Amino acid sequence: QVQLVESGGGLVQAGGSLRLSCAASGRTFSRYAMGWFRQAPAKEREFVAAVSWSGGRTNYADSVKGRFTIARDNAKNTVYLQMNSLKPEDTAVYYCAGGGRDYNDDAGVNYDYWGQGTQVTVSS
Repeated sequence: QVQLVESGGGLVQAGGSLRLSCAASGRTFSRYAMGWFRQAPAKEREFVAAVSWSGGRTNYADSVKGRFTIARDNAKNTVYLQMNSLKPEDTAVYYCAGGGRDYNDDAGVNYDYWGQGTQVTVSS
């Protein structure tokens, strides 16, 4: 059974940092893009960041560019999201997505697997 398990969420003050992890099991994702999406209350899911299968190419939403960094470790079947300079508007449930065929897919339609999400709350 394929699973994506996110961790690292929590409550942080504005300006602080968090590092999210997404550990995959049940299959290897080393040949697929992986991404992070988020959904705030009463809002639609939105793209945050994605990384190509090799880790050499990345894509970010404009709202997080310069503050968030996505990276992956294929040996560990894990993808990370380092979030710095957090803002209250970053508050959301963050979801990991795996099995993507295009790291430029900011709609998320090409991802086959999704995690359950981890809550990130940024207080002002």
